[in-house]
Amino acid sequence: MAMTGDDFRALVLALDGAEEGAHMGHPDFRANGRIFASLLNGERDAMVKLRPEEQKVYLRAHKPVFQPASGAWGRQGCTIVTLAKADQAAVRSALRLAWDGVMAQPPPRKRRAAVKR
Repeated sequence: MAMTGDDFRALVLALDGAEEGAHMGHPDFRANGRIFASLLNGERDAMVKLRPEEQKVYLRAHKPVFQPASGAWGRQGCTIVTLAKADQAAVRSALRLAWDGVMAQPPPRKRRAAVKR
């Protein structure tokens, strides 16, 4: 059965500490201060941030659903999910890996505000 943006959002927000925000004009999802998933193209597609070796497994096992993002982002593990072709079990497991990845990293350092002169 096809997934919707709301289905994806529900899976993401069920993960401990996940929060919805926005970045570059589309919804994104963060945990531990880092983006690990987002909704794209009017919520028809999504992105999960996998490790490159994890991405390879999903590309092989679920070829019509998971595709690498273009360019360097895709080579680094950013993976596009075609929600109309996706099943919740595969997406849930990919999201868990993406969440695990950001939770294993230290929180990002706070940036200092620019000083106006």
